Amino acid sequence: MSLILKRGNDNDANLRLAEQSVLGAALMQPNVIPEITAHVNTGSFQNPRHILIWEAITAQHDEGLPVDALTITARLLDEGNLKKVGGGNYLHDLVAGVPTAANGGYYARKVADAAKRREMEAAAIRLGQLAKDGKHRDLTEVLALSRDTLDAIGTTGDGWADPIPLIDAANLPAFPTSALPTWVGDMADGVAEATQTPADLAGAMALAALSTAVQGKIKVQVKSGWVEQCNLFVCVALNPGNRKTGVFDAMVRYPLLEVERDLAEELKPRIIESRTEADILTRAAEAARIHAAKNASDPDAVNEAKRAALEAEQFEVPHEPKLFADDVTPEIVKTLMARHGGAMAVLSDEGGLFQTIAGRYSGVPDLDVFLKGHSGGMIRVERKSSASEHIDSAALTIGLSPQPAVLRDAAGMPGFEERGLLARFLFAMPESRVGSRKHNPDPVPGKVEREYARRIAALVHSAHMTSEATVIELTPAARDRVMELERDREPRLAPGGEWESILAWANKWTGQIVRIAGLLHIAEHGFVGRYDPIEADTIDAATMIGYYYADHARAVWDYMGASTETGPAKMLLEWLARNAKPGMSSTDIHRGVRGRTVLKSAAEVRGALDLLEDHGWARRRLAPTTSRKGGRPPAPRYDFHPQLNAGTGGLA
Repeated sequence: MSLILKRGNDNDANLRLAEQSVLGAALMQPNVIPEITAHVNTGSFQNPRHILIWEAITAQHDEGLPVDALTITARLLDEGNLKKVGGGNYLHDLVAGVPTAANGGYYARKVADAAKRREMEAAAIRLGQLAKDGKHRDLTEVLALSRDTLDAIGTTGDGWADPIPLIDAANLPAFPTSALPTWVGDMADGVAEATQTPADLAGAMALAALSTAVQGKIKVQVKSGWVEQCNLFVCVALNPGNRKTGVFDAMVRYPLLEVERDLAEELKPRIIESRTEADILTRAAEAARIHAAKNASDPDAVNEAKRAALEAEQFEVPHEPKLFADDVTPEIVKTLMARHGGAMAVLSDEGGLFQTIAGRYSGVPDLDVFLKGHSGGMIRVERKSSASEHIDSAALTIGLSPQPAVLRDAAGMPGFEERGLLARFLFAMPESRVGSRKHNPDPVPGKVEREYARRIAALVHSAHMTSEATVIELTPAARDRVMELERDREPRLAPGGEWESILAWANKWTGQIVRIAGLLHIAEHGFVGRYDPIEADTIDAATMIGYYYADHARAVWDYMGASTETGPAKMLLEWLARNAKPGMSSTDIHRGVRGRTVLKSAAEVRGALDLLEDHGWARRRLAPTTSRKGGRPPAPRYDFHPQLNAGTGGLA
């Protein structure tokens, strides 16, 4: 069965199908439930049996229990409601009728809109009754009752409609760990539970670990002329106190350091032999040079000196294996990449790398190695005091978890936005679990931990023994999936489109999904999988992760202020959370926010206030009926949502 909204005037049928799609998405992929609940509640559903099903789903989810067709069937049976909703077969039909859970939010908005229209119809009837009976009441009372009737449509109960959040981390989707191969997803879930941290951090670091492990040796060809190198830049914004170090240790540091030590032990005899041989060659070259200097007229002695010098110069001693670094400068990154075949990772549970790139030590921003490290470009470094360094194809991985404020600083750093550095990152800004953490969570199962370490080590060893990158192709079905993504993305980029505010980032979205698919393919099949094409199911799994990152990118861009759409309004909302007073004028507000990188002009402040009005955070007072003679009209005055007066910062 496929749920397809009908065209025409069959509104009841369309609403029924929309409600079914919402329920099917929630049963298929429970991590979309927070996104759906941002738009609907029990009262939003018109069909009585859908109300019962939604009540069971949300109750199950709130209790932290699994949500799927079987568990909800069991719950409805226990509650005595299974027959009322049409039996367990109906729930399975709901799941079967939804091609993807990614559209759950879309259908939830349809359901919410229909509910709002029903409220409006009821309000219209009430207003008509008030108008009819108005002759028996005072006109002021009738107007007040009419205003109360209108305000009652989706309000907080105090005359203000529920505001629309500019950014709401609580309603952003959680990282879809179910899209990862089992051994990776089990580890991410286990670490998230053991540390009581959002799964977003462990999930992102799992991707960083895979990207580090393959060492630039895997590329994916979508079609002729389109090849993606499978390395990623991931960044998860979380405040201190979120046990980020524990997640980093489990997901990247410990397993990668362990395999680093194994590689170093394996190469130790070769390194010692090479150093000895290099010393012998150097001494031989020096002896030949001295001999030739004493016998300058002997062409054989001179030629031997040249040959010995060239042999000593060209002999390379292997470097001790290194997979990742932490606190590094751009120059050190280039050197490390040159020493290790162009591949390196920078992994840190802080965000100091952004300040380093911006020139914390040198005073000059140096973005090239990071831009080329993501795209697989060639890097050539010429130095006066040391040997030049050449990298044919750079493959850099970055995994960071800075405080959110660091992202806002990064958005203002020279070149970060303009040259596309920020657009290369997969950003996430999950809701912290601080305040709701378990005091004695289960540790990561030992079997899961050992399997994760073993698999990561196997990938690293295989990549280390592979001299050239392998280009993996897609099956025809997988290629069709990628083309569908391109078609789906394009209208979102248009003026007024859903992704207009993250245009530079969204232009790389499909390529990022292909990169993720390459990593998932290798994680599932090991390095032997590089000889087999990537299947459509793997593209689908990567697409789930891609849509997750798209939702978070919009929130992060807004938070950074890099979004011209809501960035200034978000900054103003935060200021108002601390300073809002009833009746403030736009002039008062402009004076209060002076000195910021945005909101510099009165026009920018007015624009931000207009957006806050649209979102229900501000309400402009009516202008006085009598105006001043001459001069400019008075600045408009505003009242603000009670949540701001409560000091919530607009993020409730």
